[in-house]
Amino acid sequence: MMVLNWIDQAPRRVLALISVACVAMLAFGMYLQHVVGLEPCPMCIVQRYALIGVAIFTGLASARGSKGWWMGWGALALIASGFGAFVAARQSWLQWYPPEVATCGRDFYGMIENYPISRAIPMIFRGSGDCAAIDWTFLGGSIANWSFVCFVGFAVVLLALLVRGFTSGNRRGSGYSMA
Repeated sequence: MMVLNWIDQAPRRVLALISVACVAMLAFGMYLQHVVGLEPCPMCIVQRYALIGVAIFTGLASARGSKGWWMGWGALALIASGFGAFVAARQSWLQWYPPEVATCGRDFYGMIENYPISRAIPMIFRGSGDCAAIDWTFLGGSIANWSFVCFVGFAVVLLALLVRGFTSGNRRGSGYSMA
C-alpha cells in the first residue's frame, strides 16, 4: 500500500525515477560495450531504443504537472516498455532454446540499410547466433533476462500510475494535479 500511496502523492517523481533508471541502464550497457568489450546483438540494440523511448517519454511526463500531459506521455512510455519487454522475452527465449544452426547474421544497421523495412524487421526478431549467446550474467540471469524484468517492472508501475490517474477524478485531495 505504501507504494500506491507514493504513486498517488508524487506521480511526477515516480516518472522521473523511471527515467533516471532507464538512463542508468543505458549507461551500464555502454559500459559493458566500451569497457568490458561486449558487442550488442540486433535485439540488444532494439532494447536500447525501447529504453531510450521509455526514458524520454517518462522524462517528458515528469516535466509538467498537468494530469493530461503526464498521463499522455506515461501511456507512450507504457507502450515502449511493453515493446521492450517483448523484445527481451524473445531474446531470452532464443537464449534458452538456441537455434539448431547458430550463424552470425548481419548487424542491426546492415539489415536496415540493405533490406526494405518489411524484410529487416522479421530478420531482427528471428535473431541470430549472436542473439542466443550469453556473454554476461548476474545472479544467474542474462542481460536479456534482466532487461525483461526491468521492462516489466516499468510497465507495472506505469500501468498502476495510469489506472490510479484515471480513477483519481472522484477522490478529493489527490496529488495528481500538482505533484
